[in-house]
Amino acid sequence: MHRLILVSAVIGIIASCGESKPPATTSTPPASPAAAPASPTAEPSPPVPEPEPPTAASVPAPAEQPKNLAARKLDPEKIKRGEATYTKNCASCHGPNGEATPGWRIPAADGRYPPPPLDGSAHAWHHSTETLETMIRDGSPGAGMPAWNGKLTNQEIDDVIVWIKSLWPDEVYDIWYKEIEVKPEPKRS
Repeated sequence: MHRLILVSAVIGIIASCGESKPPATTSTPPASPAAAPASPTAEPSPPVPEPEPPTAASVPAPAEQPKNLAARKLDPEKIKRGEATYTKNCASCHGPNGEATPGWRIPAADGRYPPPPLDGSAHAWHHSTETLETMIRDGSPGAGMPAWNGKLTNQEIDDVIVWIKSLWPDEVYDIWYKEIEVKPEPKRS
């Protein structure tokens, strides 16, 4: 039975490799005409066209905020420092909230793919902390990821990784932790 569950989890991880969800966006609803105070001296404004009714494809997915950040035992100070370091050094490529840019799956003219999301909606969570550290430190020239060794301290790299993990939805973090970060050693006969 345990093997069946493990096999199912592995198949789920492999099947989700590269899957993404649309980045969460926030939008403010347009102000209603009744909310604006009437001005007796104002000229009448032209009629505002009615917005198109939303379709299922046009409605962004709600931002899924992790509920068990405390259970993850992620240091709030590391999260704060990591966000600041990420914003300064990584956001221009990976997006301000790790959401990447639209079309990140489409290769550029040089054949390289744009930087992927780091928010749990793509592949980053399929790697251990050690692998993420190595990728940030040494980069991946073939993929366009620069090496940050000598530009960021080990502490800054660690803080950025903690902040990235804080973005992951609970389900993603739980699977990552159990199946990748602390993957049990296979039993030896």
